Amino acid sequence: MSEQFFKRLEKELSTSRENNLYREVKNFPECKVNLCANDYFQLRHDPRVIEGAKTACEKYGTGSGASPLLSGFLPCHQSLLDQLCIWKHKTHGMLFNSGFMGNQAVLKHLPGKNDIVLADKLIHHSIAQALLQGSARFKRYHHLDLEHLQELLETHHKEYETVFVVTESVFSMDGDYPDLKKLTALKKDYPFILILDEAHGTGVFGETGGGLAEEMQVQDQVDILIGTLGKSLASMGAYVLTDSSTIIDFLVNRAGEFIYSTFLSPAQVGAAEAALKILRVAKEERRYLQEISGSFRRILKIKEREKILYPSPIVPVIIGDPVKTIELRNTLLQHGILVGAIRPPTVQPHTSRLRISLHTGVKQETLEMLGDLLLQWIKS
Repeated sequence: MSEQFFKRLEKELSTSRENNLYREVKNFPECKVNLCANDYFQLRHDPRVIEGAKTACEKYGTGSGASPLLSGFLPCHQSLLDQLCIWKHKTHGMLFNSGFMGNQAVLKHLPGKNDIVLADKLIHHSIAQALLQGSARFKRYHHLDLEHLQELLETHHKEYETVFVVTESVFSMDGDYPDLKKLTALKKDYPFILILDEAHGTGVFGETGGGLAEEMQVQDQVDILIGTLGKSLASMGAYVLTDSSTIIDFLVNRAGEFIYSTFLSPAQVGAAEAALKILRVAKEERRYLQEISGSFRRILKIKEREKILYPSPIVPVIIGDPVKTIELRNTLLQHGILVGAIRPPTVQPHTSRLRISLHTGVKQETLEMLGDLLLQWIKS
């Protein structure tokens, strides 16, 4: 291979190391408390979910064996899809191998060259990357700023064939969320297609855990709903749901992310369906998760934006300096607590942080101990 090629790669990696932004894959030691995962209900260790995976695996094998348009779409895939549509109050849908693929497929292939996409400034990388590859023009509105969104709608809604608005429900690095009632109300004056990524809202919010759209009673106003099987649903993969058969037919025919990959394994599908059934009736667990999420924010004296109603389990502790962020992460590791250390480019410059992801297995005394450790470290 070319020596220049390796020199270029090493030079870029050296720059990352010098800026304390170098990343590496490693196994962390066993910890007493894992606050680094997105398994908000601890279902990946639940015997019922494990049994769901085992049953599907025994019936359909260890893999799907093919891409979905050949023979990879099995009865277990249809069963999960049916349950997702019922849960989320949508009539049509499809499955993907990952949330990244689902977002890529929707945002790359549905908006056309005569369309515009208005996206929250802090949308997930999978969405931002898809928009860069697509043919539609896109503009970002200030994070959660619906007045700015309305200004952009007023300016552009007559200039394009179709306007799309895309946002996450619960944002993955900040744990905050938009006012979906106000956002969907804008559709009356500015008809647009709303794409909502419910990755971190699913299970956590809503009467049946359907997500923030269910909590705010706007599910019927969400045109395209995207979600993952890898967080509260304790598995792997993703789904895209809608009330339009045309949208699904188009993606089935155009989205290479769906067409050209061997499909989800039966075990993943069986686990997700078992977890879905548990989450739909997990009202007490949802209440507890929101309770400790609010309690931990109070312990840390985090000032939330006004009128916050639904505290999410994602709690960011902004440090700023990437070196100090890693130092604090390692300090907590010494006390048996694993949290995420998030640095640019995942987050914006000067906003390196600990990302603390709470779950239903966390006790109040653990939150108080963690709060003391964090506040002591920050003061010192």
